[in-house]
Amino acid sequence: MTKVILDLDSFKALSSDTRVDILKALDGKKMGLNDLCKETQLTKATMHEHLTKLIQAGLIKKNQRDGHKWVYYKLSWKGSSLLHPENTRVMLLFATTVIALTAAITGFFMHLQQYLPQAAQKEGMALAENDSALKAPLFYEGGRELITQSQLFLGIGIVCGIIFVTFLTLSIWRYTKNKEQKL
Repeated sequence: MTKVILDLDSFKALSSDTRVDILKALDGKKMGLNDLCKETQLTKATMHEHLTKLIQAGLIKKNQRDGHKWVYYKLSWKGSSLLHPENTRVMLLFATTVIALTAAITGFFMHLQQYLPQAAQKEGMALAENDSALKAPLFYEGGRELITQSQLFLGIGIVCGIIFVTFLTLSIWRYTKNKEQKL
């Protein structure tokens, strides 16, 4: 399980069941003072006092736009991590998924570059000197070629594509599983 580090202010803020209920009410949404009062059955003065302590502890954020009179409250990353301690792991999975997708696209693009010079030559365009490098063998065994650079890039693209699909599926599964409150 992921560790959530709390300071003294956080412990003081969480010592009240009412404040924990406020955190649970704010889970996944932003709410105004009136909405929070209705959901928790507290007066505005009491709610304001609890919200002030939660803001000081860094568990919630106060969103107030210039020129608007409404103030909204939502969980901070720290507050969200209390209710859903796996958030950091899910974010790392999503980041790895994006890296795998980028590598897959790059591998496929590099493989397809071997076909671009042929199309350019048919249209009468000049070829660069290193265009044939993709077709040159990279590895030999017993005098015969095993793999070309283009085949290597295709293999990398396929492997990274499989990793992308696997990590994307795992990330989505973890994200939906993480929606349940742990506090």
